[in-house]
Amino acid sequence: MSKGKNLRIALAGNPNSGKTTLFNALTGSNQFVGNWPGVTVERKTGKYRKNKEVEIIDLPGIYSLSPYTLEEVVARNYLLEENPEVILNIVDGTNLERNLYLTTQLKEIGIPVVIAVNMADILRKNDDKINIKQLEQEFGCPIVEISALKGEGIDEVATKAIEVAQKGNVNTPELYTPDIEVILNDFHNKYLNNIPESQKRWYAVKLLERDEEVLKNLDLTDQELDEIEAKIMDLETELDDDTESIITDQRYNYISKIL
Repeated sequence: MSKGKNLRIALAGNPNSGKTTLFNALTGSNQFVGNWPGVTVERKTGKYRKNKEVEIIDLPGIYSLSPYTLEEVVARNYLLEENPEVILNIVDGTNLERNLYLTTQLKEIGIPVVIAVNMADILRKNDDKINIKQLEQEFGCPIVEISALKGEGIDEVATKAIEVAQKGNVNTPELYTPDIEVILNDFHNKYLNNIPESQKRWYAVKLLERDEEVLKNLDLTDQELDEIEAKIMDLETELDDDTESIITDQRYNYISKIL
């Protein structure tokens, strides 16, 4: 964290995960509402009510970091270009499988992550329990159970996010099968020299998915693009599916194993 600069916590989560309720709880009335540059998507920022040097950015509610909606483009551009100090990922504890899909993507983007498992009050009411310690081990990052609505765990999760931001540790789980990991390492080492080390994993996955926005930004030669495409086609033939579906399936397999 550079001197004189606010520490920034980016709130990321699915729509209806309780993200805005958490944002309101963290910021109180210290909020600023505008639009993201060049688009009509609402941009909400605020100061943490217990520490005015901590800025909270409420990213649009999204299901993934694939650039299919304006909200997804806004969220991923902010994370990649602005590089906030920490991502606070809000996860609906009553719908873990669906919510953790975004988590697997956030963990690859090269920014420290803290997970807030929301709806603790509903989990208790339903007599459901989540083994937070084991979930922490699997995802390699701190996890705090909260109820944004009831105000439970709000300051605890904010304190944890600030701690993690100051340490700056990033831990990326390897969640793909060995044949995928081999190609990702190859892309990482050969085609991503101009990308910050911390973001190479994410870019390698996006290359494999033929993400058009990423391909446009990478300034690769025709020969390099041909090499990449040939490797992708070999893998698709071997696994009998397109790489975007393969990656999606492997993310969900990873989540299912954990759950």
